[in-house]
Formats: sequence, structure tokens, C-alpha cells
Amino acid sequence: MAKAYWVTCYRSISDPAKLAAYAALAGPAIAPFGGRYLARGTAAIAYEAGQRERIVISEFPSLERAIAAHDGPAYQEALRALGNAAVRDLRIIEGLE
Repeated sequence: MAKAYWVTCYRSISDPAKLAAYAALAGPAIAPFGGRYLARGTAAIAYEAGQRERIVISEFPSLERAIAAHDGPAYQEALRALGNAAVRDLRIIEGLE
């Protein structure tokens, strides 16, 4: 079964305190689904149409677990804590193997 990855790209962050509140909840929310952070922080460099904003890459054991983590009540609580403090997109992609 192929692993799955969340790729979260931030376009802007307007409230760092709300982002911190979200981050405190998000890690524990994805852990029961086998989610773990592979990388998070500001991009070292951006090419083409990329932006040098925050990016987070999270790994999950399967696509199903990644979706379940996102849709679960604990992660939804984390999203409520974030509110409108950031403009971002989250994409879930299945690994090659």
C-alpha cells in the first residue's frame, strides 16, 4: 500500500498566535492516524511561481488514513483554532509505492 502525503502551502499568515494554536492541536490530531511531519518551515528557496512562505509536508501510511485524519474531529478543531489567520491550501497526494 502506498503512503500518502499532505502538502500544505501557506500564501500568507496574518495571525501568528492563531497559527501557533493550530499547530499545537494539529500534530496530536494527525498522530493517531500514523501522520508525522517530514518537513515544516519557510521555504529555503522558491522557483518558478513558488513563494517563500511556510510549507508543511506530512506523511501518512495510506491515502485513506490521510483523508480520515483531515476529516476527523480533532483536526477539524485545529482548523477552527486557525480560523482565518492564514491563506493556504492543503493537497493530499498518494506516494509512488
